[in-house]
Amino acid sequence: MNATDDGRPSPGPDAPSGRAQEIRLDGVSKVYADGTVGVAELDLRFAAGELSVLVGPSGCGKTTTMKMINRIIEPSTGRILLDGEDVTRVDPDRLRRRIGYVIQSVGLFPHQTVRTNVGTVPRLLGWDRRRIRDRVDELLTTVGLDPAVHGDRYPAQLSGGQRQRAGVARALAADPPVLLMDEPFSAVDPVVRERLQSEFLRLQALVRKTIVFVTHDIEEAVRLGDRIAVMSEGGHVEQFAPPGEILGRPASPFVADFVGADRGLKRLAVTGIDVADLERPPVVHVADGLADARAALERAGARWAVVLDDDDNLRGWLSADRATGAGTVGPAARRMEAWVPVDASLKTAFATMLQLDAGWVAVLDGDHFLGVLTPESLHAALRRSVEGSAPETAGAV
Repeated sequence: MNATDDGRPSPGPDAPSGRAQEIRLDGVSKVYADGTVGVAELDLRFAAGELSVLVGPSGCGKTTTMKMINRIIEPSTGRILLDGEDVTRVDPDRLRRRIGYVIQSVGLFPHQTVRTNVGTVPRLLGWDRRRIRDRVDELLTTVGLDPAVHGDRYPAQLSGGQRQRAGVARALAADPPVLLMDEPFSAVDPVVRERLQSEFLRLQALVRKTIVFVTHDIEEAVRLGDRIAVMSEGGHVEQFAPPGEILGRPASPFVADFVGADRGLKRLAVTGIDVADLERPPVVHVADGLADARAALERAGARWAVVLDDDDNLRGWLSADRATGAGTVGPAARRMEAWVPVDASLKTAFATMLQLDAGWVAVLDGDHFLGVLTPESLHAALRRSVEGSAPETAGAV
């Protein structure tokens, strides 16, 4: 066995490189012996480091497409290129050691501890015990499981969400460049599912793997995906584009019907706040006199003003009926409840308006006040994002 510079055994020629790699499907199809077309000829490119989602109704070929990538199902025609290498010509067992795989039922070995499960592929690759243990501890911590608490437990002793986290850790154990995920969060309740999705987005921001993710849920696809492939019966890709384009400009009646009539609301979740869309209401400062504040409101013809400190950090708001008498603005200001960070989505801003029954929501960079979103400016921002998108259809690579 070869050794690395630090004396540890090298992972060998079949080991994953860790670096995210592009996946390219070139004329890939699956036709069964009875002539049934499971997947039509696909030409798709899953970019390195991106999370691409395959979504569509049952029987559309999304899982078949994903399983052809690691050759659990052999393609009938075409090439599958992983970082430029045609993997249809390599040994399938060696290929699968280079690709992480997470399924709906998790697939943990019930008779093995969590620690042993997570270390499965590194053991097959010949890593030494210390290296495996360090990697397992690192990954369990990363996915939110305490190695000291959960490492020696068996799958039956974990909750559904914990088993899913352990499954993700096992898939990442050998640092594969590619991760395949087949409806991994669909078997848990909605609250746990949302939490797992949030944790997975955090994890992907850290590891930046090339991920192909299968789901039947368009809301999950929109939340997680960098790009979404909407598939129809017969294994056809109707549209392959970022979520905003799928929702804003469906490429076919099938896509429009699949994403739903409420796609405008769904689009709010994938549209960020643009500072250029913010309105600037009257602004007063905590040390200003109430008489000066009242004069500022009268000049602007406004009924309220935003209250800032000397560093333009948000300190509340002041209504016209409280801008009376002597004294300064500070004691008369009211607490500002309706606010969102600048990196929030339009959906979060809209939800905040509705929850607090507010006519506007302040947008902050830390504590620094940037402006406000009103229903009118929010709608205009959404319209502009739709008009600025360009549709993509299947096959563009």
